[in-house]
Amino acid sequence: MAELTTPQAGDDHDRDSDVVSLLMRQHGDIRNLFDEVEASTGDERRDAFRRLVRLLAVHETAEEEVVHPFARRGLAGGGQVVEDRLAEEKAAKETLAALDDVDTDDPKFMPQLLALRADVQEHARAEERYEFTHIRRSTDVTNLAAMAKAVRAAEAMAPTRPHPGVESGAANMTLGPVAALMDRTKDAVRRAMGKDG
Repeated sequence: MAELTTPQAGDDHDRDSDVVSLLMRQHGDIRNLFDEVEASTGDERRDAFRRLVRLLAVHETAEEEVVHPFARRGLAGGGQVVEDRLAEEKAAKETLAALDDVDTDDPKFMPQLLALRADVQEHARAEERYEFTHIRRSTDVTNLAAMAKAVRAAEAMAPTRPHPGVESGAANMTLGPVAALMDRTKDAVRRAMGKDG
């Protein structure tokens, strides 16, 4: 099998200084990681799925802390746009939570993964259409760069390797649940934006 080279969350965080470019790149990384999970088996699938969960958690948390507040304040009809995105995120998080309890080798895993992928892709298309293009049009380079800095701070929070001393994927997920990662990410984003946690 050819080696798949989807980046770990944060591996190339210096590349994008515009928040929209950065988030679009993350959408591409998420799509690639779904492909990687689907195409692999065994330990490779578990590792790819852990990376996917981490990137999804960090990406969504950064959007909740950076993109949605800007959209709510700065876009015409922004409140409804954000409420629609939050409803999509809630559906994806519920599917992800259900998947978290299923081993990647379990026959139930792939149908649930495909449902998650459909939710995430629909959400990403809506963000790109209803938030990202309008954000780029409604603010300047300085604000786009400041928001990108906060998202990169969130990316840096995603652990790229299992915790030392934890050998199994299941134990690693138990040690660092998605909710705890989201909380740490929120704190990092708020620090990067000059707010207290």
